[in-house]
Amino acid sequence: MDLDPDVFGPGQPCFGCAQDHPFGFHLRFARDAATVSTTFVPSDRYQGPPGIMHGGLVMTLADEIGAWTIIGLLDKFGFTAQVSGKLKRPVRVGRDVVGVGRIIKHGTRVVTVGVTLSQDGDVAFEAELGFVLVDASGAERLLGGPLPEAWRRFCR
Repeated sequence: MDLDPDVFGPGQPCFGCAQDHPFGFHLRFARDAATVSTTFVPSDRYQGPPGIMHGGLVMTLADEIGAWTIIGLLDKFGFTAQVSGKLKRPVRVGRDVVGVGRIIKHGTRVVTVGVTLSQDGDVAFEAELGFVLVDASGAERLLGGPLPEAWRRFCR
């Protein structure tokens, strides 16, 4: 089942999923019973060394998959609090990257998500990401201002 990339409302600024972000990833996600997935083809604009996706952007891709895993499987929003990952091989530009997220541990306030990025059938990056689930007032404190109305339904 495809997830709605505009679930947080029109004009939201997310680098990973906003469909109208001028240079973002424009990711779209699908879910099944236990995973959330996406396919992304990094362009030359996302490279660090020639022909290789910048490592920080690889992590950004994994973080976005982790966040959407919580949205897609739990109908909640989490703020990234912890990351542990390992680059196993370079992620090449111009070739499909398949990203899959699954919930490893689901607590009432913290959710741990496992993310795998594969390219050409081989795992290129693995990570465990911890996300904090917050209520509306906690989200407003983190955002430093009012919570957009479209986000309220995703609060703990």
